[in-house]
Amino acid sequence: MNWADFSSAEPGLARTVEQRFGAFTHHTLATLRKDGSPRTTGLEVRFLNGELWLGMMPDSLKARDLLRDPRFSLQANPGEGQTMGGGDVRISGHAREVTDPQTKARYGEEVEPPEPFHLFRTELTEVVRTYVEDDTYLVVQVWKPGEPVRTLKRT
Repeated sequence: MNWADFSSAEPGLARTVEQRFGAFTHHTLATLRKDGSPRTTGLEVRFLNGELWLGMMPDSLKARDLLRDPRFSLQANPGEGQTMGGGDVRISGHAREVTDPQTKARYGEEVEPPEPFHLFRTELTEVVRTYVEDDTYLVVQVWKPGEPVRTLKRT
């Protein structure tokens, strides 16, 4: 399931997630190293043409991780201070490298990344938003493909 599919299924949550990622340029990507341990690195992301794109420098460790094992988790930059306006947002899924020259050229025209670059299209497996409501409740919204958003509240 790509970003357009998710946006169609859950437009309100999708807008909130895009706004959180749009608030800052740099976010945190988690990948898996060759030995299976986690690696976290900074990353810029783009929501373009119904896709969530991950672009990165050639032969970067995170690119090599994704080429070997496509599983990832992406966390929006929480921003400064304690407020985390819009809540904490995470996206998990699989990253598939795009090698088609036309697709990469279209992306390059929109984003103007340094050349050369790796480009990955994402397939979503989970979207999670956590926020505080009325200074009382911790609210967790969880979406998975084929399921409605589950909302959990804790005091």
